[in-house]
Amino acid sequence: MTISDNGIGFADEYKERIFEVFQRLNTESEFSGTGIGLAILKKIVENHKGVITAHSEKGNGATFEIYLPEL
Repeated sequence: MTISDNGIGFADEYKERIFEVFQRLNTESEFSGTGIGLAILKKIVENHKGVITAHSEKGNGATFEIYLPEL
């Protein structure tokens, strides 16, 4: 499954960090959020023996790919 957005994106150096709990790349005054959504999503995917990857360029949105095994 692939999910893309047209948001602010992120630099490649942060592609692992964004999945950590309470990690935010922007200050709260710039964009709302708690920093737990992607961490929860990654845990759900891993609990189903899957993998999630993130790809982005700063200023060009982000794409998340979720791979789940067939049941």
